[in-house]
Amino acid sequence: MKRILAMAACWGVLLMAGAPIRVDVASEKPGAEPAHFLGVVGHWVVVQDGGRSVLMEDGRVWKKGDPSGGLADKARAIYGARHEEFIDNVKAFAYFPYAVAQGIENFQNGEISMRFQMVDGALDKCAGILFNLKPNGDYLTVRFNGSEDNLVLWTFNKGVRKFVKRGVEEVPLPMRQWESMKIAVHGTKLEGYLNGRLLLEYTLPEPVSGKVGVWSKTDSVSYFDEFTVTPEP
Repeated sequence: MKRILAMAACWGVLLMAGAPIRVDVASEKPGAEPAHFLGVVGHWVVVQDGGRSVLMEDGRVWKKGDPSGGLADKARAIYGARHEEFIDNVKAFAYFPYAVAQGIENFQNGEISMRFQMVDGALDKCAGILFNLKPNGDYLTVRFNGSEDNLVLWTFNKGVRKFVKRGVEEVPLPMRQWESMKIAVHGTKLEGYLNGRLLLEYTLPEPVSGKVGVWSKTDSVSYFDEFTVTPEP
């Protein structure tokens, strides 16, 4: 825990300086729980793909309504004394696994990008970018669902999940192939990109401010890599 807090403090300085910050598990041991991401809901583990360590959400062993083990400790690590409200909201959203990127204290403007791979899933084949995570557990996510072939913005607010906007076209993607996703936030303007193509534009009701991470859904088995935050003033 001391090591994680020290890393978080260091990365927080970089965030303020506007330098790109990559948060991934390339240096971590396969089979272990990730150190660079805090799994709040679901089963998050480091695996190898092509000789490289990547982050996996394994929906095959995830049960609806069961947040990650050690939820209370993880909530305290994220929001300290305000963790009780956070835990209540997490349980309301336990259908949707997510992991918080360590060291990104307060993303407001800039870009968040990542690579993802859909590996398996009977109900869903999802991967997304989580952002605007609040102390009470509310958040936003832009996600791709291979079962629907679309990029969509969702809001999770006070225990209620709500569809906001869908990308302008459906984009079928193959399984077990690396793809890229990016969001760009400038004030209240949000853009969502898939493999470099702008598919989603939306004006948010208020500016973004909060923690960030990666997101999945139900029984999806998904890989994540090269999660990068590029803040702007």
